[in-house]
This record gives sequence, structure tokens and C-alpha cells, in this order.
Amino acid sequence: MAIFSVYAVNKSGGFIYQYDNYVHRAEAEKTFRYPLDCVLKIHDEKVVVSFGQRDGIRVGNALLSINGLDVNGKFTADGKEIIEYLKDSTNYPLSILFGRARLSSNEKLMPASMFHSLFAIGSQLSPEVGSTGIEMLETDMFKRHCFQTLTGIKLIVLTDPRQSGIDELLRKIYEIYSDFALKNPFYSLAMPIRSPGC
Repeated sequence: MAIFSVYAVNKSGGFIYQYDNYVHRAEAEKTFRYPLDCVLKIHDEKVVVSFGQRDGIRVGNALLSINGLDVNGKFTADGKEIIEYLKDSTNYPLSILFGRARLSSNEKLMPASMFHSLFAIGSQLSPEVGSTGIEMLETDMFKRHCFQTLTGIKLIVLTDPRQSGIDELLRKIYEIYSDFALKNPFYSLAMPIRSPGC
């Protein structure tokens, strides 16, 4: 059981705060000989597997490192294009690590803004008078809990489906937010929270 992420979203759907408790998901490292027996393509400035799922390497996995050196998007650690580097037979054998790539800030903003819109639609379409919107969204892989404050800020926690006690956690997060952000005379409501301790 785990808490994956904590987000604070303002009234207009923009990020105020985000914290990711990043846990590496299933990764697969394999040594390859020339020619590479899976097909790679560039997608969203990352090199991903498009065909050739095997040995724990799945379609959609991103290439994370080559010979133990992390890659930077579509470039190797020393600045060479990965696709061109992998076409050169003199570079083999290669140990390549595949897995799920970390999301960029823009990729995290999209689901938060989408949830903000679903929350607003849910509160308007609810048959309950005075409904506050979606409080929990559940899937097989995660639960997304939401707590809307009196000022319209939404505190969102992404957890393992079996995690319990999230309502208390959301109230504690709100208490911390109100004590340290709202009581700060230099903080403007709905502005990003930047704190080295967070």
C-alpha cells in the first residue's frame, strides 16, 4: 500500500503544489546484440518501444539507460541521438534498461486540469442538492481522493487502491496548508507554493 502523489489545484485548475512519491515500477534490463530485436520510436521527446514486447519489456516502455548511463529524452548521456546510436553495430553488445518514464510537469498538469473539469461537471450533474463534486475516483490501479476547501482549493491524493485513512490525511494536509501558506503574509491565494522543506 502506498501514496503515489499529492496535488493542490487552484480554482482555475492550475497546480499550486505537487509532490510525487515516485516508486519505480517494473523495469527490465537486457543485454542486446546487433540488430536490436524490438522496434523503437520517438514519442513525446522520449524513445519508447513500439513493437517487440518480450522478457518484461512492454510496448510503451521508455528507454531509461544504456550501459548504466541515464538517457536524456532522445539523447544518450554524451549527447548522441539514441536511434542513430542503436543503428551502429560497433556499439554492441548493449545493456539497455526499459521502464515507465517519469512524467514532465506538463504531463502531470493535464490529468489535474481534467480532474478539475470532471469535478465541476460532477457537482453540477449530481442529483444531490448542494453536492460538492467527485470525492473519490477508483480504478484497478489507483484511487484518486479529493478534498475541496472553503476557498475552492482542491487537495488531491493518488493512492494504492487498498490504502485506507486518506480522509484523515487530506484533513491534515489542509491543516498544514492553512497554517503555513494561508497565514503567511507574503502568500497570495492560489499562487504556487514553493518551499524547500516540501
